[in-house]
Amino acid sequence: NRCCRLLVTLELTDDSVDLEITEDAICIRSGHSEFRLSAEDPAEFPPVSAFGEDAYHVVSGSALKNMIRRTVFATDTESTRYALGGVLLNLEADKITLAATDSRRLAVISAACRQEGTASDANATPVIPAKAMSLIERSITEDDEEVRITIHANDALVKCGHSTVYCRLVEGRFPKYTDVIPRESSVSIDLVVGPFYAAVRQAQIVTNEESRGVDFTFNEGTLSLTSVAADIGQSNIELPIAYDGSELTILFDPRFIADYLRIFEPEQQVRLDLIDGESAAVFRTDDSYTYVIMPLSKDR
Repeated sequence: NRCCRLLVTLELTDDSVDLEITEDAICIRSGHSEFRLSAEDPAEFPPVSAFGEDAYHVVSGSALKNMIRRTVFATDTESTRYALGGVLLNLEADKITLAATDSRRLAVISAACRQEGTASDANATPVIPAKAMSLIERSITEDDEEVRITIHANDALVKCGHSTVYCRLVEGRFPKYTDVIPRESSVSIDLVVGPFYAAVRQAQIVTNEESRGVDFTFNEGTLSLTSVAADIGQSNIELPIAYDGSELTILFDPRFIADYLRIFEPEQQVRLDLIDGESAAVFRTDDSYTYVIMPLSKDR
């Protein structure tokens, strides 16, 4: 029961919780607190298949958790176009790749895996719903545990410790994401996440629905973030950076950069590759993680 789970995990603070289950209710007692919640008929919920597969892929729990966190935020759960409401899962014999996009940004990451048995080719590049991916991530309780993944024509099974997650695949075609990633760049800038994230959040204050854009201006030794929004005001934040090239300005929606930066530790270093002020920008890390973000049009 969803309510029961939320109460136990978020509100109760005692060391022990007593559950009493009847046909129509659940009683929860902990310390001086007591709750009686309506229960639903278990027969109304479809059974989850047991994981009895002979062919599957194995990936470490810590690697998969990290991959899901770095991609699922880039999905578009409201879209009916393509299969943007899920995460593309590309399984090879020794590598797993996750990709997610909402058409304005793209997150891609790969990690090592191994294949057990002969995998079916029925669906080599499935798209897993974003909610299912988040559930899988929460189901991985031990970083050193192995996660088993098997894909069928229309569904997927994922075994995480004592949990088995079953989900239907997202219907539709996932965009050919490899064509979006620029192969070359004219400028590469190393940035430390902590101060960069703080500057982006400050610039985000002076934005609204009509004026989402923030000008990111790279000049010698300095990154300036400038935003102007009617009825709010304007802001200019300067951040010292290691850059000695020509001045370059690109207009970003700061929400998309903040979403990316918040998954890292403050001391993490990322590299920003730019072509010019109109082309896609690429953030990269040393562990096969790529984040592409499209700039906003200057005439907005």
